[in-house]
Amino acid sequence: MKKKIGAITIGQSPRVDVTGEMKDILGKNIEILEAGALDGISKEEITQFVPQEGDFVLVSRLRDGSSVKFGERYILPRLQECVTRLENEGAEVIVFICTGKFPATFQSSKILLYPYTILHAVVPRLSWRSHIGVINPDSDQVKQCIETWGKDVETVEAVTGSPYGDFQEVLDAAQALKEKDVDVIVMDCIGYTVKMKQAVQEITGKPVILARTLLARVIREMLD
Repeated sequence: MKKKIGAITIGQSPRVDVTGEMKDILGKNIEILEAGALDGISKEEITQFVPQEGDFVLVSRLRDGSSVKFGERYILPRLQECVTRLENEGAEVIVFICTGKFPATFQSSKILLYPYTILHAVVPRLSWRSHIGVINPDSDQVKQCIETWGKDVETVEAVTGSPYGDFQEVLDAAQALKEKDVDVIVMDCIGYTVKMKQAVQEITGKPVILARTLLARVIREMLD
């Protein structure tokens, strides 16, 4: 019998752009159940979720392939609904397919995995000079990136390049980090792909950590 994991996107499900590459690592014995915080909400309604002062800024993908930016506060109650639904559907582990920082307030009898926690536990220990590079989707995320990663390392080089836009944005971000001579690079959004990671590695010559594949490897280690 296949083991079930619940995958919650802060955007709209299904996230076929993410789960395909995760399945390559998870293997055939794991079934992914999906739920999205913005499921059932129109794009027009989402445009009202404008980040306010002090909000954690999030960027995600809609079902039509477009991307949206919004404040975290608007989706927190809906995320709890996603947790409850996936738990009721039989998920053994529930993962957030988003690298944003969420409050530890969600209720579940199952293990909840946050890419943010995993990344911040691993990446700083890979940087011998405590000097990392971070690629973010949106310029509005740079300040919060420096603040959050700055708690774990001494120097943070934050650049932007959306995984949902022109591929050239990612290439330009990699070139900017190449000039900074960082120890390791983290692609700080679940939307970045294996192809994007490979391109950043080729340009910079540095180790690159990709959120979606690191998350999948942790899940497989837990359930194998």
